[in-house]
Amino acid sequence: MSNRRKFLKDCATATTGIFFVGCGFVESAAGSLQSGGPRRRREVAVGGRRIRTVDVHSHVYVTEAWELVKDRMPEGNAGFTLPLLNPRNAADRIAEMDEHGIDLQVVGNNPNFFWAEPDLARQVIKVQNEKVAELCAAYPDRFVGLCSVALQHPDMAAQQLEEAVKKLGMRGAVIGAMVNRDELSAAKFHPFWAKAEELGTVIFIHPMGPREFPEGIERFKGKENLVNLVGIPLATTLGLSHLIFDGTLDRYPGLKICAAHGGGYLASYIGRSDRCVDTGGCKTIQKRPSEYLKRLHFDSLVYSNEGLRHLIAEVGISQIVLGTDYPFGGGKLEAVDFILRAPGLSDADRRAILGGNAEKLLELRA
Repeated sequence: MSNRRKFLKDCATATTGIFFVGCGFVESAAGSLQSGGPRRRREVAVGGRRIRTVDVHSHVYVTEAWELVKDRMPEGNAGFTLPLLNPRNAADRIAEMDEHGIDLQVVGNNPNFFWAEPDLARQVIKVQNEKVAELCAAYPDRFVGLCSVALQHPDMAAQQLEEAVKKLGMRGAVIGAMVNRDELSAAKFHPFWAKAEELGTVIFIHPMGPREFPEGIERFKGKENLVNLVGIPLATTLGLSHLIFDGTLDRYPGLKICAAHGGGYLASYIGRSDRCVDTGGCKTIQKRPSEYLKRLHFDSLVYSNEGLRHLIAEVGISQIVLGTDYPFGGGKLEAVDFILRAPGLSDADRRAILGGNAEKLLELRA
């Protein structure tokens, strides 16, 4: 039996129900299992001082949840299936974290089951959250969990968030940038945002690609995966813009929101939105949109030094947290080195992005 097939077989018989998923790394994982023993854990220091690095953006996959929905997925929403994913066990994930200097990862499930009716949604979310909580309890110094919620049922989602935070020790929730055809700013979601503000917990916005462009998906067809390259950051930009311009952030000023992939394109062209307010063309809000950016948090996944410099210039060092999106195709465990090597940052800046900001945002103990 080949190394690849044996590795997949071993993972498929795992009993934890947690899979670390991604694209194109089964071979490297199988190789690491034969490399002759564990690698030494890399300890990151800045200015001669050891720091704890915190990756706020990584993914897991709960097999039991898939078993509940695999025969019930609606047409056009079956893109998150086991055959398309490569499983990882926790020990192997930790070995890679050690290699790249990542001390703690915030893990959660993508919000894939937004279509499920109440009874099924309740079952799926329950098993996802319990399994992620089990993982975090087993490795409390390496993983912190974000829960799933059935945001298509807002009152239920508010209850799920409260239970996950108070009973399971979750630090927040992962949601999409849109739910079915409803924007996150829609009045139906007010109970969820109210509960998130009440709990003081983090809401991590992670877009779901084509599902968030129900009428415009044709424009993303082409020779490359434009849904991923352009659509995903665009979805985040639209989601955050609705929260700003439709008044959600004014209604719930205590919200703690963190956006994936550097917040999409929002910070890159925020001056246009400011101009609209300055000239009286946008009358729905009184503050300049750029002021709201300084209340939001953004992961560091912008892929270039200039992109990072500009994001910092628009939102401030205090609002940026380390993110890898690991292990999906665009994810980079090398994100630590990206921050360490970025020009123009002070030691204090690097400490903040690599872990300090996330510790404050997630209220992590030292």
